[in-house]
Amino acid sequence: VDPDAEPPAEGEEPKMKTVAKTSTDWELMNSQKPIWLRPPKEVNETEYTEFYKSTFRAYDEPLAKTHFSLEGQVEFKALLYIPSVVPFELNRDMFNEASKAIKLYVKRVFINDKFEELMPRWLTFVRGIVDSEDLPLNVGREILQKSKMLSVI
Repeated sequence: VDPDAEPPAEGEEPKMKTVAKTSTDWELMNSQKPIWLRPPKEVNETEYTEFYKSTFRAYDEPLAKTHFSLEGQVEFKALLYIPSVVPFELNRDMFNEASKAIKLYVKRVFINDKFEELMPRWLTFVRGIVDSEDLPLNVGREILQKSKMLSVI
């Protein structure tokens, strides 16, 4: 009932006031963990192949893959692929510095994909993801590249 309206006449309905109400509703869109965080036994070959194709913009099937985690001085999880054909950006120059071979994540946050120190130059064709819990998140990429933990990885 509208409190500012005049009282209704005998037999009339009281005047109603329309009030807009805004509500926010959150819906979880992706409940699945990243593929490299799941145990290898839970991931099937189709998921590995689809992940490879979508993440690395590849049209081919991977020749081989390895999915592992390492605990010790540094803790990290990795998923590495060997492509069945030479990646497009390496067709002309096999040692192309701009090749984005390994993507580095820290606590599931993408950091960089231009780490020459992460893989030797002769392995630039290998594609993969490395996710570490131990690397600091609040430092610049230049400082992170010189990190001792990164050299251990």
